[in-house]
Amino acid sequence: MNTSYDVKLWAITRNESSKTPSYVVRWKVGGRPRSKTLRTKALAENLLSDLRQAAKRGEPFDMETGLPLSMLQAKSARTVFDFVRAYIEMKWPHAAAKTRDSISDALATALPALVKERPGRPDAESLRTALRKYALLPQSKRSVAPPDATRAIRWLEGASLDLTDLAETRTVRLALDAIALRLDGKAASANTIRRKRAVLHALFEYAVELEELSANPLHRIKWKPPKTTETVDPRVAVNARQAQELLTAVTYVGRRGRGRRLMALFACMYYAALRPGEAVALRKGDCHLPASGWGRLLIDVSRPEVNTQWTDTGDAHEERGLKHRGRDDVRPVPIPPTLVKILRQHIAEFGVGSDGRIFRSERGGVVASTAYTEVWQEARKLAFTPAQVASPLARRPYDLRHAAVSLWLNAGVSAPDVAERAGHSVDVLLRVYAKCLDGQQEIANGRIADALGA
Repeated sequence: MNTSYDVKLWAITRNESSKTPSYVVRWKVGGRPRSKTLRTKALAENLLSDLRQAAKRGEPFDMETGLPLSMLQAKSARTVFDFVRAYIEMKWPHAAAKTRDSISDALATALPALVKERPGRPDAESLRTALRKYALLPQSKRSVAPPDATRAIRWLEGASLDLTDLAETRTVRLALDAIALRLDGKAASANTIRRKRAVLHALFEYAVELEELSANPLHRIKWKPPKTTETVDPRVAVNARQAQELLTAVTYVGRRGRGRRLMALFACMYYAALRPGEAVALRKGDCHLPASGWGRLLIDVSRPEVNTQWTDTGDAHEERGLKHRGRDDVRPVPIPPTLVKILRQHIAEFGVGSDGRIFRSERGGVVASTAYTEVWQEARKLAFTPAQVASPLARRPYDLRHAAVSLWLNAGVSAPDVAERAGHSVDVLLRVYAKCLDGQQEIANGRIADALGA
């Protein structure tokens, strides 16, 4: 096979010679021009993105077909199982750790349904373990599977449906029915079903890009996933007094000042609406903490926690850019004097790490979610009544962020300003926090009454 690293890509163009709308992707490999015409602009953009990502990570391109080797592997796949593994090889290098986990989770649910009837089928738990821990990882990340997992993978290789079978509606329905259920046979949550269907949709779109399928089969199926709830439950949001009582209670939790080390972390989630991953990654250099008045945080890094098998570094807190933003984007967040004081006191008492991180575990590592969640649950018991402890009120540390955004909106801060501080788009902000806006109806009624009286 002749390959080349000399790749040049052009912008997508409209196919003017066709009466029906279609779009052309053009590129060169080793000086040879290549092009592909696709029915929709979205498909063309996906193909161009895949080609660009492959070139960016230094992948060789086949001179004969003009495709990067990862796409060539997918195009040569004859079974659904082989195609899925090739898809993961292609997606892995430029996907975030949590995205990799999500893709694996969805496909480990769907693949066992896309098989022929063959004797010796392993149980559901064995199939899922074999897929999640071994089969649905790139070749370079796979460890040697134990005998049980090896048998399960071999059974899947032999029983997997042909890729062409995905063109049949009844076959795709098997996958949709599978993602609608948990491993114990009970109905999965609406959000889980929606997330897994999105992964299936992306997989089928990739098959269309490579002309293995003529169209995405999901588009032909009248199958509606359960409605998801995007809005925040207003019952989880604490008021200002309750937030202060919780932060005080945190300082009384644990030995050797364990809770006291974490109080400022929780304060950042409440007073600055930071996501946990953003708070954990906060560095002293990101903070402007004047002796008096308002300060400012410059948020440009997040360290979301995920299983180490999905990260490139083997670290459970792989450093990433901000959610839904470019890697170099920075989000400025003004912070009130209360948080400025808390952060100054925390730094004076506990110092900072060698890399400037403000929050560290007792051994100097990244603060694990299990550690701060345990402290949080104990603090709830100290600060709340038994009835409140049993309620959804601030059940998770993340609910402090919800409380902060709700407080800002109800204080009359404009939606664009709140969205900028919290790292949301305005439409997502208003949709997610629609039920947390207290007293807005009375204000609107008063304004309408005043207008009618005038």
